[in-house]
Amino acid sequence: MAVNRCRLSRQVVLERQSLFDQGFLDEQFIQLEELQDDANPNFVEEVVTSYYQNTSTVIVIIEQALERSPLDFDKLDSYMYQLKGSSSSFGAKKVKAECTLFREYCRAKNEEGCMRTFQQLKKEYASLKRKLEAYFQIARQPGLTATASRPK
Repeated sequence: MAVNRCRLSRQVVLERQSLFDQGFLDEQFIQLEELQDDANPNFVEEVVTSYYQNTSTVIVIIEQALERSPLDFDKLDSYMYQLKGSSSSFGAKKVKAECTLFREYCRAKNEEGCMRTFQQLKKEYASLKRKLEAYFQIARQPGLTATASRPK
C-alpha cells in the first residue's frame, strides 16, 4: 500500500511538472496552489472546474460572433479580453497567449487571423482541460496531497 501511494505521489508530481514543461501552466497556478490548505483541500480543482464552466459559454459566444458578417472586432476583442482574464487567473499560459494574439488580430481587423487563432485557442483550451482532468484524477487518490512547489 505504501509503495503504491509513493508511486501515485510520484506520478502526481510528474504530471504536474509536465504541465509546466509543456508550457500549459505558468506561475499563477503555483500561487493558486499556495491558497489550498487542509480547510479547503480541493481549492485548485474547484477553481479550474469553475473556469471551464464559465468560459465554455464565452467560447460559444465568440464562435457565434465569428459567424456574423461583418465581424464586430470590438465585441470580439471584449469577449476575448474576458477569456484572457479568466485564463490568466489560474495560469493557463497557452490559452492566454492565444487570447493575446487574437486580440492583436482584432485590433488589426484581420478576420483570417482571428479565425485561425480561435481554432488554435480551442485546441489549447481542450488540451489543457484533458491534461488537468488527468492530473486531478490522480491527485484525488486517497492519502495523496499535492503540495505547491516551483517547477524545475
